[in-house]
Amino acid sequence: MNKTEALIKAACKAQLNAYTPYSSHPVGAALCTADGAIYAGCNVENAAYPLGMCAEAAAISAMVAGGGRTVEHIIIVGPGSHTCTPCGGCRQKIREFTSTKGTTITVCDSKGEVLMSTTLDTLLPYSFGPENLSESSDG
Repeated sequence: MNKTEALIKAACKAQLNAYTPYSSHPVGAALCTADGAIYAGCNVENAAYPLGMCAEAAAISAMVAGGGRTVEHIIIVGPGSHTCTPCGGCRQKIREFTSTKGTTITVCDSKGEVLMSTTLDTLLPYSFGPENLSESSDG
């Protein structure tokens, strides 16, 4: 099994554990770091809707808790056959933990079939990242 297949399997498994009593929209995510470690997460809703956690954020949290800091590739598995791309907040979270704007983001359906594969730079062009904070302003 190659790395992408392992990530898809981990994201599909995480999706099965999603807690979505309000939206019935389970999402799983799995990412790998440069050293090959895989971290997964699922979305977790609560009655105060905006306070839930997206699958991508959960996977990133697991990575950080495990000592990882750099996302090399992330897979998102959504329900049905539509592309379930990361929300704006998750796009920024992914951006925070990448070393290159060429980081791969793959979106799959609930069966693990690839629907879209793109880069962070395409998904979040002209992004603002940690390096922007160290630049002095001329203004």
